[in-house]
Amino acid sequence: MKVRMIQIFMLLLCASASALAGEGLDASTEKALDAAIAGSHRSDKNKARDKYRNPKETLAFFGLKSDMTVIEIAPGGGAWYMEVLAPTLAENGVYYAAGFDPDAEGDYAKRGMKSFQEKLAANPKAYGKVKQSVFARGKMNIGPDGAADMVLTFRNIHNWGGDDAQNAIFSAFNKALKPGGILGVVEHRAAKGSEHNPSSGYITEEYVIKIAEANGFKFVGSSEVNANPKDTKDYEKGVWTLPPVLATKKEDGDKYVAIGESDRMTLKFVKK
Repeated sequence: MKVRMIQIFMLLLCASASALAGEGLDASTEKALDAAIAGSHRSDKNKARDKYRNPKETLAFFGLKSDMTVIEIAPGGGAWYMEVLAPTLAENGVYYAAGFDPDAEGDYAKRGMKSFQEKLAANPKAYGKVKQSVFARGKMNIGPDGAADMVLTFRNIHNWGGDDAQNAIFSAFNKALKPGGILGVVEHRAAKGSEHNPSSGYITEEYVIKIAEANGFKFVGSSEVNANPKDTKDYEKGVWTLPPVLATKKEDGDKYVAIGESDRMTLKFVKK
């Protein structure tokens, strides 16, 4: 009987792991997503980060479908997740990259925009259908009102300032989504009950849930797919001590490479 119970437990464990990998993915979406993840348009350097960023499992948890209209917030000049999302959505869906303001005067924005445009131009097969919108202070034109099925933000929230700025941003997410639309959040996770300190790069789950719920979202649930229990979150230079930045690489980079990338929350919300 004991052996049988162990066997049943192992079967359930395997079933749970399979359910996580395939949750929310229909056959056509999974096929398109697998092709995008394995695609030659992605560099070996970016593919090497899949073990930390878990794109398939993360997008499955959020419920991605290949015919959705999806807005990615602040993909940046490198646009790591765009490499996965844009080809997945190219045939039947719509992908918006809500990023740099083309009218911005700052050097950072100009460099970022240049890098992003060069990435698009270098591979029209992968990125030829990418739509661009603006996500900038005072200019939140991230997409047509009420048109998006999903808004996604990856490791951005710690950069967005205090409550007033956060409220304006989450309100813009809500405005762009259809009723029942999905907001997916991945962010560096501070220790539960710790002091809110975005300057470290870490945010508490409680804070993200509070801001989202204050701006018309219902918290659906969380996943541990991007968790890293090795991350102690107590570094002098914050989350940037860890890969991929490795702020203290010259002194003790190997130590932090062994830890890996940050412990991350993965949260799913729906528009009320």
